[in-house]
Amino acid sequence: MPSLLQTVFALPLRGLTWLGSHGTRAVAAIVFIAAAVPPLGTLLRPYVTEAILVLLCISFMRVDLVALSGHLRRPALVATATAWTTIGVPVIVGLIAHATGLADRVPGLSLALMLQSMASPMMASPALAALMGLDATLVLVTLVTATAIVPFTASLFASLFLGGMLSISPLALGLKLLGILAASLLAATTTRWLFGTDAIQRHKQPIDGFNIIILFIFASAVMGDVVSDLVARPLFTVGLAALSFAIYFSLLAVTTLLFRRIGTERALALGLMVSQRNLGLMLAATSGALPATTWLYFAMTQFPIHLSPYMLTPVARRLTARADRSSTAAAGGKLEP
Repeated sequence: MPSLLQTVFALPLRGLTWLGSHGTRAVAAIVFIAAAVPPLGTLLRPYVTEAILVLLCISFMRVDLVALSGHLRRPALVATATAWTTIGVPVIVGLIAHATGLADRVPGLSLALMLQSMASPMMASPALAALMGLDATLVLVTLVTATAIVPFTASLFASLFLGGMLSISPLALGLKLLGILAASLLAATTTRWLFGTDAIQRHKQPIDGFNIIILFIFASAVMGDVVSDLVARPLFTVGLAALSFAIYFSLLAVTTLLFRRIGTERALALGLMVSQRNLGLMLAATSGALPATTWLYFAMTQFPIHLSPYMLTPVARRLTARADRSSTAAAGGKLEP
C-alpha cells in the first residue's frame, strides 16, 4: 500500500517539478495558451478570487524571514522604493488621466489605468526576479511593505481620482483588500507552521510548478474574451495591447533610472517589480464588477507581464555577470601589495 501511495503522488509531483524547472518559458507560454482557448476563460472566471488568494498564500509562505529582517534594519532604500510604487506611480497616473480628460472620453480605460497604478506589485515578482538572476530579496522586502499599506493608499487614491467609477466605495475597497491580504497571510503562516520552512525550500520546484498552474487559471479567466474582442474591435484591442507594453516598459525604465545609484542590477530588479502590478488583487477586491474595457485592458497587460521575464533574462544575466566581474576585480585590487 505505501508503494502504491508513493506512486500515485510521485507522478503529479514529477509533473510539477518539470513545470517548475521551465521557469520563464512556462510563464511566457501561459498567456498564449490562455488566449487561444477562450472556453477556459468562461469556465475559470468565477474562480479569479480563489486563484489570487492561492497566489498570495504561496508568496507569503515563501518569504525569507531572515533576509526580510536584514533589509528592514536598513529601511531607507525600502521606504523610498515603497513610496515610489504605492504613492508616486498612482499620483502621476491620476494627474495625467485628469489633465487629458481620459475619464470623460474613455472611462473604462481610465478606471483600468488607475486600478493598475493603485495596485501593489505582483506577488510573483520576487520569484521572477530570482529566475532572472536579479536581487529577489530587495524585491521581496519592498513587495511586503508595499502590500501592507496598499489597502490604505488604494482607498485614498480611489476617493481622489475615481469618484463614482467603482461599484464599491473607496473605504469598502480598502477593507476588502485588507481582508484578502490578511486571509492569505494567515493561511501562509499556518502552512509554514505545519510543514516547516525546510520542507518548503526542499520542494521549491514543485511549488513553482503549482504556482504556474494557478497563474494559468488567473490568466485564462482574465483573457477569456480576448479573441472575440480582437475580431470585433481589432484596432482598439491592438491599441490597448500596445498601450499595456508602453506603460509596462515605461515604469520599468523610469524606476531603473530613478534607482540607478544603487547599481543597475538592483535598480532593474525594482523596475521589474514596479512594472508588474497585481491587477488580480484589484479584480478580487472589486469582485470583477468592472466595465468591459477595463477587463480587456487587464487582459492585454498579461502579455508584457508574462513575456518580459523571458525577454529580459539575457539582459539581467549580462548585468549580473558584469557586477560579478567588477566585484572580483575590486577584490583582486585589494589583495595586491
